Amino acid sequence: MTRHQTINAVISVLLAGLLLATACFAIFQALSWNWSGVWAYRQVFWQGWVNTIWISLAALALSVLLGLLAALGRRARYPALRWLSAGYVELIRGTPLLVQLLILFYVVADAVGLQNRYLAGILILSIFSGAYIAEMIRGGIESIGKSQLESARAIGLTRWQTYRHVIFPQAMRHVLPPLAGQAASIIKDSSLLSILGIEEFTLAAQQVNSATYSTLESYLPLAVGYLALTLPVSLLARRLEDKFRYET
Repeated sequence: MTRHQTINAVISVLLAGLLLATACFAIFQALSWNWSGVWAYRQVFWQGWVNTIWISLAALALSVLLGLLAALGRRARYPALRWLSAGYVELIRGTPLLVQLLILFYVVADAVGLQNRYLAGILILSIFSGAYIAEMIRGGIESIGKSQLESARAIGLTRWQTYRHVIFPQAMRHVLPPLAGQAASIIKDSSLLSILGIEEFTLAAQQVNSATYSTLESYLPLAVGYLALTLPVSLLARRLEDKFRYET
């Protein structure tokens, strides 16, 4: 991108932001606000926001691990392992997260005696996101040409050495950009954990709304808080796409 294009892009973003701010001001000007009542619960918002951050980070780390195992399982030599991995991916991707939360928490977690809501929520969110990450990793692996795999076998590399030195370094170019985007999805999907009574950001807004009866004032900070988390991740995803883009 040239300097002139960069300046035009910045000007366009500023103008769009100015128009949006003007429209919001015109729409909300006539409303009566109760910011003082909501401000009294700022600590509730802060604690929920912090909880959302560490829940999302823990779920992202675990889902990457699950996704890697499922992606490798779909390429395993053993049919049973391939079918198990494929079944996991298709089942999770084909059902809503809300349904999975209700079934896995109130049925599965209760059956195995898992009472910690935070741990259960992180596990369920990781299982859901891991299925999508598995397909990202599988797509990155399968983007590597067969000739490179045959060359690796020809020089005597083992299966693990082939993955370590040939496949993974190249596949990361394809996996990192969508993986960064998936991180933003995990942050937004964590809002559904409020139905389990987990004190994250969305539940905090619901509690403030119940206490103050100020719906708009309670949910506007919620939107801004999620935007503050997802916007940097989205910008990172775009930078990764530009960095790893190359001519074929």
